[in-house]
Amino acid sequence: MTQFFNSLSKKKQSFRPLKRGRVSMYNCGPTVYDYVHIGNMRSFLLADLLRRYLEHKGLQVTQIMNITDVGHMLHDADVGEDKIEAAAKKENKTPQEVAAFFTEAFFKDIDRLNVRRAGVYPKASDHVNEMIAIIAKLLANGHAYRVGNDVYFDVSSFPDYGKLSGNTVQGLNPGARIDVREEKKHPADFALWIHNPKHLMQWESPWGPGYPGWHIECSAMSMKYLGETIDIHTGGEDNKFPHHECEIAQSEGSTGQPFSRFWLHVTHLLVDGEKMAKSKGNFYRLDDLVKKGYAPRDVRYLLLSTHYRQQLNFTFHGLDSAKSALARLDAFVDAMNLAKPEETGRRTTLAKKTLGIIDKKFDDDLNVAEALAALFEYVRAMNHKLTGKTLTERDRENAVRLMKEVGDILGFNFGSGSEEVPASVNALIEKRDQARAEKRFAEADRLRDELKNLGWVVEDTADGRRIKRA
Repeated sequence: MTQFFNSLSKKKQSFRPLKRGRVSMYNCGPTVYDYVHIGNMRSFLLADLLRRYLEHKGLQVTQIMNITDVGHMLHDADVGEDKIEAAAKKENKTPQEVAAFFTEAFFKDIDRLNVRRAGVYPKASDHVNEMIAIIAKLLANGHAYRVGNDVYFDVSSFPDYGKLSGNTVQGLNPGARIDVREEKKHPADFALWIHNPKHLMQWESPWGPGYPGWHIECSAMSMKYLGETIDIHTGGEDNKFPHHECEIAQSEGSTGQPFSRFWLHVTHLLVDGEKMAKSKGNFYRLDDLVKKGYAPRDVRYLLLSTHYRQQLNFTFHGLDSAKSALARLDAFVDAMNLAKPEETGRRTTLAKKTLGIIDKKFDDDLNVAEALAALFEYVRAMNHKLTGKTLTERDRENAVRLMKEVGDILGFNFGSGSEEVPASVNALIEKRDQARAEKRFAEADRLRDELKNLGWVVEDTADGRRIKRA
């Protein structure tokens, strides 16, 4: 039975979806005011791994990941400037232009990391009417109140406030990631609707023009696409409070139903033992790492190889180790594809046994590290058979099948020639070929570098051009 550590119950629980064979999953997506960094990527990769494994188990997963393009304040509480608006002013662009640019950059990054696209990526700005409807319900249910043209959630009206994070109404200290304002009934009360005539994005509402608070956005989009109660909600541990706590309060306050049955949270990522910060020079985006010669799949492997609830210390030594590990797995698959055993041999159970162990490790709260240990033990055993000339055709077939199945779960296509080259990459290759044929070598070199940034290397050999993963 598959078990996940549920942040709500603070323990591992057996997972069974509400609807047999179908899983509803909501993942906190990016706030598109800047490029996503490797800490954000770890959270997105958890969602991808979770979905892949559930689908491996034969479940149909409906996955929603939001795009926050309004209402996320610089300090996570209801104070400061909207992150999108601040970026727009800095770049002398409209909020919509900023959001569109960084949304496209986000999709480019997750595609390079081989993240399966969610079913829907709803934008907050497209769902303001749904947010207004929930706010109206909360006012009618006595869970919200007006202060002029602003609307706040009354945390004291929701006895279960704090059940996710442990930050109860009684135990909260004013100023601890909450906005202290005199007009609020309690310092922890959070904004549902904000009136600010200077804000660049405005919508009409029953309470006057304004814009939604950050927390209400996820509730509205989750309930629109997945219903009042969902199976799984994921995100970074920094969002557990106040964001996810507030999501629960306003969702359950408006519907009277449980919001999410399971909550999975990714632990903070450190870089060289320190918190990641631009001021420290240890703030990395995917492009930064690709420019240093690493492939996106190296980054994916490193971010997945440590259990999501364990703190991952990102180092370049670790990234080198990830590259080496992938090279070993690629070489093994290549060797199995090229091997030509002379005998069919009798039936072997090693592949089946190994896959059973790997499944068991994934069933235990997605224990990737131990699943990988079992995989490498299998690779060693098969390589020993290969060098000892005891490998059978059945062994070879089972090995290729197992590596494909495990690769699908982890999001890798093992082997140097097993990965399909995307159409966009092929188009760049053709442009480079044309530039070389026309002796525009500077342009050909530029296109080669662009391909490398996308994670592909072009080799010009006596036998013709070859393309492979960087």
